[in-house]
Amino acid sequence: MARYTGADCKRCRREKMKLFLKGSKCDGPKCPFESRPFPPGQHGRGRTKETEYLLQHREKQKARRVYGVLEKQFRGYYEEAVTKPGKTGEVLLQILESRLDNVVYRAGLAQSRDMARQLVKHGHFLVNGVKVDIPSYRVKEHDIVTTREKSKEMTPFVVAQAQAGQRPVPAWLEPIPSEMKVLVHSLPARAVIDTQVQEQLIVELYSK
Repeated sequence: MARYTGADCKRCRREKMKLFLKGSKCDGPKCPFESRPFPPGQHGRGRTKETEYLLQHREKQKARRVYGVLEKQFRGYYEEAVTKPGKTGEVLLQILESRLDNVVYRAGLAQSRDMARQLVKHGHFLVNGVKVDIPSYRVKEHDIVTTREKSKEMTPFVVAQAQAGQRPVPAWLEPIPSEMKVLVHSLPARAVIDTQVQEQLIVELYSK
């Protein structure tokens, strides 16, 4: 499966904001965005004419990079969102939030979405008692995500348990650190999704 293999910090600089792709490093003084908060490349500090298309494109790229989704899959999510009731942009974000790798990250079982994606791929999680190793698997209301028993002693999970409660967890999820378990109470409404993206610009871009 294709995936981005470049420097994560360049993606934050490109979007001119922290996307928190590197876990705890993003909060520390060694974060490259702190010393170079401008786009990478020879012309990173230059002025760019912000056309309507550019603003829409940048919002789409920002959302893709936050959730770690490539263009073809992201477009597929948009086309699915169009067919569902509700505002297309909000439904799109709900689809992205319901990915298993995002749920693992949001619940505090991984320090970044990249790390969560890797843990899911390695088969460390069960959904309703069944092993799931597909990061894009979408959880549903009332699902229960648990860590496999033999995985709980591994360093990433020991660290996650020790750091439980240090990062805010959205209300639609309920982590149980003592059992390394996550309860999915519902799918998130837009009001509880803290992703800093203007989804309407993405809709305008794709609807042209």
